Amino acid sequence: MKSLSNIDFSKLSLFESIITASQIIREDFPTNSVLSELNNRIQEAESYISSEYEPNRQLEKLLELFYIHWNFGGASGVYKLSDALWIDNVLKTRQGTAVSLGIVLLHIAQELKLPLNPVVFPTQLILRADWINKKKWLINPFNGDILDKHTLEVWLKGNISPTAELYENDLYKAESITVIRKMLDILKSALMEEKKMELALNVTNLLLQIDPNNPYEIRDRGLIYAQLECNHVALTDLIYFVEHCPEDPISEIIKIQIHSIEQKKVILH
Repeated sequence: MKSLSNIDFSKLSLFESIITASQIIREDFPTNSVLSELNNRIQEAESYISSEYEPNRQLEKLLELFYIHWNFGGASGVYKLSDALWIDNVLKTRQGTAVSLGIVLLHIAQELKLPLNPVVFPTQLILRADWINKKKWLINPFNGDILDKHTLEVWLKGNISPTAELYENDLYKAESITVIRKMLDILKSALMEEKKMELALNVTNLLLQIDPNNPYEIRDRGLIYAQLECNHVALTDLIYFVEHCPEDPISEIIKIQIHSIEQKKVILH
């Protein structure tokens, strides 16, 4: 497993960051086979789009290849959310979430020198293609559809608030580190829900490497430690959260948890 201490995500590309993070979280992450599979996909894509010379036509062909011929798409049926996030599993099943599918498609597009970038929209990751003298494309990573502003407004009103409005900065290109954090946040929640606490702890430590004093990450680490019955460290983290976020409504619930852990310690002693 890679060491946390010497990794600077700001110096890595989005794809390199995801591979590095996966190696840190999972000792069994098959890096070599993932890279080999993706290199094969890139070569196939290069050949498939080679008859087109305009970048926008090349991207159209890539979307056709990715979603129709390769049959990548949103995960369906009964599945564990974490399975739809791990890149090795997404390549195997061709099913994923907006963020995992988006990262695979972005990597292939960028290797082909196509101007595709991530956008962390309030409801999900979307992809943005910018063309010289042409209108930008906003792409849904679930299915490759080109999104219009009306659809994005409907998403906002349905998922955020009936009064939510679409602003230009909702569609700005996201830095790699922002996308990494988004994916790791979703993965951490999924692993906690699935009771895979050791893996969830690895994700939280990674998020704290990126943002060391974030009280919400420290709270989540405390909750994971409590599940793992590491009560001493759990208390330290949960008390830190309550002291730093006293106004947060969750603080009252965390205080009850702190009391419960303290009672356990009294009983044990």
